[in-house]
Amino acid sequence: MQTIDSLDVKGRRVLVRADLNVPLDGDAITDDGRIRASVPTITSLAGRGARVIVCAHLGRPKGKVAPEFSLAPVAARLGELLGRPVKFAEDVVGDSARSTAEGLADGEVALLENLRFEPGEESKDDEVRGAFAGRLAELAELYVGDGFGAVHRKHASVYDVPKRLPHAAGGLVVAEVEVLKKLTEEPARPYAVVLGGAKVSDKLGVIANLLGKVDRLIIGGGMAYTFLKAQGHEVGNSLLQADQLDQVRGFIAEADKRGVDLVLPVDVLAATEFAEDAEHEVVEATAIPADREGLDIGPKTRELFAGKLADAATVFWNGPMGVFEFDAFAGGTRAVAEALIASDAFTVVGGGDSAAAVRKLGLPEDGFSHISTGGGASLEYLEGKTLPGLAALED
Repeated sequence: MQTIDSLDVKGRRVLVRADLNVPLDGDAITDDGRIRASVPTITSLAGRGARVIVCAHLGRPKGKVAPEFSLAPVAARLGELLGRPVKFAEDVVGDSARSTAEGLADGEVALLENLRFEPGEESKDDEVRGAFAGRLAELAELYVGDGFGAVHRKHASVYDVPKRLPHAAGGLVVAEVEVLKKLTEEPARPYAVVLGGAKVSDKLGVIANLLGKVDRLIIGGGMAYTFLKAQGHEVGNSLLQADQLDQVRGFIAEADKRGVDLVLPVDVLAATEFAEDAEHEVVEATAIPADREGLDIGPKTRELFAGKLADAATVFWNGPMGVFEFDAFAGGTRAVAEALIASDAFTVVGGGDSAAAVRKLGLPEDGFSHISTGGGASLEYLEGKTLPGLAALED
């Protein structure tokens, strides 16, 4: 992939595909991590005299204009972080977008309205998607792909536009790929992977691929209960994907065959209900009461997991250990994060809920080697899949 250093951008309109898909509470941005991650590339381009046109998506409006998914609050926050005004186009490829793009001076920045307001952005029909990509490409002379969180999507702004314009990878995408290569091409050992989150099904591919690469696979979060059930244990009302039990039994057997240290919880916080103030107690992970559900890993498991991470040389972590949004059930996620911070390993937080947890818990982001902006994209890369957005930038 070419980088932005290879582009002559002065006085030219540059379309930057960023990932600005941030959580909102009304008009208030509750976590601006992805916006902050986009700033270096935009700053670099604007500083070299580019006329920067940023495009991005927010939420899932499904091809229709939905005011609650407007990028207007993001434009305001981006301007604050850049220290310069950001012009906002009230549509994506319409009159407002064209006049905004054409009115930019050297070094100025604009943001288009939500890409997903246009049905062509996510269309499975190549012609429909291509037609929209053509209109988007007409706004600019160059393209920069910097939205790593979207590179696993075959969407117009990610896959089709770079086929129509001279293109390069932004600094964020370059950094993400460099980190992921360290995880897949001769990682320093011992290599440990910590997986959590709600569903085993979300991580089937990455588990299957990593079993041939890792030394330790540590499983927490809601997905751990399907592993415990697959071993024949009672999990009560805990989150369970019964349709994945056979697949998980296969993973357990494969880990044993390959000599991978598969580490599961030994105790959990079992609650009477899924609620922040739910009554709960610590119980053995192999004996969860039938009327209770596990909402976090217990103290012995926190100690166990930390011990398995203490001497690791490389660690990838994706997915919380419990319902970290509830203070009572955030301890397990905090313990894993603090173990990574305390280690001397090359530590990668795999985006999504893990990155959100780091920020919600007030932990130092510079305590990790890298915090990814793309949970789904990171996982698909680790599965060994070809990511459409990266493939387009490599052409």
